[in-house]
Amino acid sequence: MSTDLFELLPALYRIRDRQLADTQPLLSVEETAELSSLRGLTPSLAPDQKARLTELAAKADRGPLESLLLVVREQIAAITEDLDQLYDDQFIETCAQWVIPYIGDLIGYQSVKGIAPAIDNPRSEVAETISLRRRKGTILVVEQLARDVTGWGAHAVEFFRVLGDTQYMNHIRLENRYAPDLRRWKPGIYVDTGFDRTSHRVDVRRIASGRGRYNIQNVGIFLWTLGAYPVTDAPATAAATNGPAQRCYRFSSLGIDVPLFHRTAPQGEQIAAPAKPTNVPDRLRRRVICEDLEKGVGAVHYGLGKSLLLTLNGHPVNPYQIEVANLSGADGAWVNLPPADSRYLAVVDPELGRIALAPAAGAAPSLRVYYDYGFAADLGGGEYPRGDTFIVTDSARILPYPDTAAVPRYTTLGAALTFAVGELSQHGSVALEVTTSDTLALTAPLAADLPAGTTLELRAADGARPTLLLKDEIAVTGGASSTFALNGCIVAAGATMKPGSPAPAALVHLQAQRPDGSANRLRTFLLRHCTLVPGWSLASDRSPAYPDTPALVIEPAGVEVVVERSILGAFRTQPLATATLTDSILDATGHTWTAYAALDGTVGGGALTLQGCTIVGKVHTTLLSLASNCIFWSARAAGDGWASGLVADRKQEGCARFSFLPYKAVTPRRFQCLEQAPASAQPTFHSERYGDPAYLKLLAGTSDLIRMGADDGGEMGAFHFVLGPQRESDLKTRINEYLPVGLESGLIFET
Repeated sequence: MSTDLFELLPALYRIRDRQLADTQPLLSVEETAELSSLRGLTPSLAPDQKARLTELAAKADRGPLESLLLVVREQIAAITEDLDQLYDDQFIETCAQWVIPYIGDLIGYQSVKGIAPAIDNPRSEVAETISLRRRKGTILVVEQLARDVTGWGAHAVEFFRVLGDTQYMNHIRLENRYAPDLRRWKPGIYVDTGFDRTSHRVDVRRIASGRGRYNIQNVGIFLWTLGAYPVTDAPATAAATNGPAQRCYRFSSLGIDVPLFHRTAPQGEQIAAPAKPTNVPDRLRRRVICEDLEKGVGAVHYGLGKSLLLTLNGHPVNPYQIEVANLSGADGAWVNLPPADSRYLAVVDPELGRIALAPAAGAAPSLRVYYDYGFAADLGGGEYPRGDTFIVTDSARILPYPDTAAVPRYTTLGAALTFAVGELSQHGSVALEVTTSDTLALTAPLAADLPAGTTLELRAADGARPTLLLKDEIAVTGGASSTFALNGCIVAAGATMKPGSPAPAALVHLQAQRPDGSANRLRTFLLRHCTLVPGWSLASDRSPAYPDTPALVIEPAGVEVVVERSILGAFRTQPLATATLTDSILDATGHTWTAYAALDGTVGGGALTLQGCTIVGKVHTTLLSLASNCIFWSARAAGDGWASGLVADRKQEGCARFSFLPYKAVTPRRFQCLEQAPASAQPTFHSERYGDPAYLKLLAGTSDLIRMGADDGGEMGAFHFVLGPQRESDLKTRINEYLPVGLESGLIFET
């Protein structure tokens, strides 16, 4: 409440003060002139001019006593506000920012790194701690902590509930039978997972060691570290063996077998019931989707905006018209294909990512799919948010593909790229944006020759994941100080594209000369959130079609190549170019193949900077400027002439730090690096094949020298930015407080 002290004075003093105000000049000469000027502008005054006029007029009418009391009133108001804030500081919801650590210390809050979004706000985290204390000791609190602290799918299990023992008669667990009910399918598919409800014999090994599991005092915290990434309204890929009697398809745009995942059904901010299989991102099993389809419109996984949907000729397929079956087998000999008179429109195998339609006369139908695939991080392109990495943000300079103009300016991606290059002379920077997740099978080469000083960005729109199947390499040239960027696209070779001499040499090729014969003076080539498929293309079993074939070739001198959050195959570069890779995967498809070198694949390539990368294959560079938090999974082959799987010609300059290096690596000075040696720690990956959900993801059993060997205590390699070990550390810090006395917890990684 504000009190006007001047109005509390006797009228005699107020009148005398006003008389003094009328007889004495209270404004300076400049303020008097400004007041006169503002009064002359009335009534056409701007809001700030009106405020200034009011201020000057009040100052001119205010006597010395009123001015003094006004200062006193301001100090009283400040004291009042300070007293109010002292009261607010008693509560975490309203306290000042500097008070939060003191309240946290008062309640015994243990601070963590706060990596997951749910705990990155100290105020809300301390408040949540107070809330969780009320449910301390319950399994639901443990599960909620695991979910919030890690940001992963989580489920907590008290293992005494699934022990096959003689039960206490006062607390009989009727659902805990010693032998599983073999008439039901659910116990079978969830055996040895977080949702296993079959009885087990006691395991006396400690769960904290990662070896024991089923014992009275053990609480298992199951974590699903892979995420489910959506693909929206993409065409299904027809099998190469399709004919009149077969209509076989795959979900993947690259024509490979991939397991489908289901997205997470939210449990709410406060977990009131234990997680179910639908509450964690996991593989979509055949029996699960079969049961789900029987619910029709009430399906959890099937439908628009859910984990799976098929559309045939533009119309969603009714769930009752989909059969689930095992479609394994070589192409042309899939089992359980539907007959011509089948009552189902489609047969789906979610574990292999395959679809089969009943054979019918006429042209092949338009089959489009909505599905989710599994991966470990926002890497290599996808429908996850990427808007903050876009170069061109002015909507007037963004050209959509397909074109939305009333009169189409272009109908193919090649024509669109040519049109975009033509716009550069007028705008200076232009983005060609693919707005769908379609598979674009190109019938003509893609080429861009940029004018000097311009920027061209070929990108997928935020929320899109297009796949470019090339007929020939993408050729990029430009004038001085020009920039070409590729963002959010999956690039692979089409069915007719094969390595040749002189062309094509790579999926993306920066040639030495421009079309007019002058030197290519492109300044910067950016690759962000893209995949240049290792091995160019993949067989259905995800094996590379052309191992060791470069995906990116840089011929001009002076080009700066910047790769961020991307996956690419072998890389060849001119010795006078420079390359910087951050949070990326460089995969030559084999650790004895050449991942990085000069154009001949043997001599040292341009200066190389690597931060948080995984390199599969040999590396030879003239200068290793920096290798930080990286894994070099490489080795020399017998008779290949290499001194090691990693060779840097200039050892007096550069640095290798907190990285895993191959045996006898030739590098500049090192700091806290781990070199491969017999019987020593080395990385162990779930899979080394691109296309697998756990591609190049470190196993949880990998030595801590690698999993926690980065400069910040995180893991080495391309998934360093996920900060997985720090999330686990946060969970271990917080979980002990909430466990009942005498119980012990352990982390179990499901994916």
